[in-house]
Amino acid sequence: MPTPAAPASAPVRAVIADDERLMREQLRARLTEVWPELDIVAEARNGLEAVELVAQHRPDLVFLDIRMPGLTGVDAARQIAQMAVADDEHLPEIVFITAYDQYAVEAFEQGVCDYVLKPAERERLLVTAQRIQARLAQRDAAEPAAESAGSPVPPLQQVLHKLAAQLNPGGAPRYLDWIQASVGPGIQMIPVPEVLFFISDEKYTRVQTPTTEALIRKPIKELIDELDPAVFWQIHRSTLVNVKAIAGITRDFRGRQIVSVRGHGEKLEVSRSYTHLFKGM
Repeated sequence: MPTPAAPASAPVRAVIADDERLMREQLRARLTEVWPELDIVAEARNGLEAVELVAQHRPDLVFLDIRMPGLTGVDAARQIAQMAVADDEHLPEIVFITAYDQYAVEAFEQGVCDYVLKPAERERLLVTAQRIQARLAQRDAAEPAAESAGSPVPPLQQVLHKLAAQLNPGGAPRYLDWIQASVGPGIQMIPVPEVLFFISDEKYTRVQTPTTEALIRKPIKELIDELDPAVFWQIHRSTLVNVKAIAGITRDFRGRQIVSVRGHGEKLEVSRSYTHLFKGM
């Protein structure tokens, strides 16, 4: 009896993100030359679009321009990594596109992600294609063994943290501009200034805007470090409120301070540890 032929493997799927149309076209053309089997499923014009397209298409590979409006390539990569962890899915391979050799840091060479300098040369993209193909094949064929053996490669988030520090040499804190949240069956990008408050329970954190209620899996203790403390005050171990959304402070019959939120009917309790924020009110 003849041995059945092995099924053909699915093509690797990729998303390209660059705010310059000519750069996207050039990258697509060069990739077609060095990796004709690669399926480029979508192109993004900025970091926000890149995150949305990755959420929609779930590609194996993402090319991200480091400098993009809205979200930088590094910010987009961090959100993509968070999305993969939250959904318990494989993180797509990340390749950064940069015009500056200074961002070709040692961390890239540790195998967590790759980089290509602009303009993307055919020879360099060929090396990247070979690296990515080998990495994906290793992941698919021997992932359990690799996990049990451990790896010297640092987590992607650690690499992105280093790169973010290079992009922000002044050391000023970088706070979140967008929240990626679940709204019904889909994912929505919510501008942080539109958020009225965050409330956590044991599993999820509720994100409330004047028009939308959404859920994220990030706890309050992590959000505190990623939000501007001058804009979001913690008023309870499970609650952060946008200062600009505070309409007033009252006391209930037990003497507890209660925050009224502008444009929303919900009342937020202030725990005893944070009553000093409203001293004199």
